[in-house]
Amino acid sequence: MNKKILISINIILLFLFTPPLIAGSWFEKSEYAERRAKFMEKTSDGATIILGATTPVSDIQFLQNSDFFYFTGVEIPNAVLVMDGMRKESILFFSISEREARGEGISLELVRQPEEVTGIERVLPIEQLSSTLSRLSLQTDVFYTMFRPEELSRENTNEKFRALQNTMTMNMWDGRLTRELQFVKRLKEKFPHLTVKDCSPLVWDLRKIKSPAEIKLVRQAAQIGVKAHIELIKATRPGVSEKELAALFEYICKKEKAQELAFYVILMSGPNHAFGHYHKHDRVLKSGDFIILDAGPEYGYYNADISSTFPANGKFSPEQKKIYEMSYGIRKTCLDNYRPGITFKDVGEKVREFLVKNGYDAKDPKFRGLIRYGGYNHSIGLATHDPMGTFAGPNEVLRPGFVFACDINIPYPDQEMGIRLEDTVVITENGYENLSHGIPRALAEVEALMKKK
Repeated sequence: MNKKILISINIILLFLFTPPLIAGSWFEKSEYAERRAKFMEKTSDGATIILGATTPVSDIQFLQNSDFFYFTGVEIPNAVLVMDGMRKESILFFSISEREARGEGISLELVRQPEEVTGIERVLPIEQLSSTLSRLSLQTDVFYTMFRPEELSRENTNEKFRALQNTMTMNMWDGRLTRELQFVKRLKEKFPHLTVKDCSPLVWDLRKIKSPAEIKLVRQAAQIGVKAHIELIKATRPGVSEKELAALFEYICKKEKAQELAFYVILMSGPNHAFGHYHKHDRVLKSGDFIILDAGPEYGYYNADISSTFPANGKFSPEQKKIYEMSYGIRKTCLDNYRPGITFKDVGEKVREFLVKNGYDAKDPKFRGLIRYGGYNHSIGLATHDPMGTFAGPNEVLRPGFVFACDINIPYPDQEMGIRLEDTVVITENGYENLSHGIPRALAEVEALMKKK
């Protein structure tokens, strides 16, 4: 009886002292409030309008765009967030019926008590957005908004921007603006006395350094990815199709509660090593194929990016072994040197020393990027290629909370093979953590794994 009483007391205490979460979201309300407060400190001269994702045009699950989610955690389509930097007040606009909310899997508590659930000071129907902006336009000379395209699932803002510019905006037979730039145009037409400024870099600077809660989600995403990589490697053998392996990877991720894939599974083998992000999955594997798997899941809107390289038949050839062990050594050199206060250039110098010591030509062009950036490829977070407002390149000084891809990527397309060993890494107070640890990486470990059923 005493044991039952203690359990009941512990459950009550858990409910009393567990920080409040936004219904259906992943963080405490206070974390979102802190992000909005930091942003409004940078925009105290005006008001900022952040557009949420619209209702999908096809019958697929609604997922919020990265920047709107970062500030609100709210997964309601067609919502808008206004952050009034002058008054340090946020206003959330949306209109959705309870039936529509249930159909999208949205918490009815969020719809019925949005201020209490989100911690956002005011919540108004979307129909009042226009009048609110008109009122704010009389109190400031500046409106801020995002000029770059929204990030949705499996997307990256800057890549999306370049693609839309090339295929739509700059196309002489099209010429349409992106949704964001069309919104900028409409703001300028409606409020010609105001200056409309791009706040994308300000938002991305906040996103650059991750909080402990964000790192926890990236870690969970990475560990789901580790399980999927291991199962795919074990399932690989001559005669298996790439399409089957890609489906297996996605199945394992979804089975482990991943929300989505971070990006479409990349499998490179045979002649497709010449194409850095090949994901058509149109080959059946042959003995002697050397395979690069570049794939990761999305968990709670946060991504992991992981790459593995392994032989289709489970046994490294002498040439495969040679380039694998070289790359494994470069990877270890990078990981051994990541820590706060060091720059990527400093790590790159250690890579150069490793190459020279082991008899490699450090001036070979294939090592140029690895030496210049010390194994760094891109930031990781709400997007696989997380945007950053400011980045010093090789001279970037590493800080705790910076999450990035350590990516040892060396192509040999003329030999129909390549090598890619990629991990999702975070800088800690005392060094680094490999969030994607657990994949067999040493050559003998890979061969041992591939012998398992």
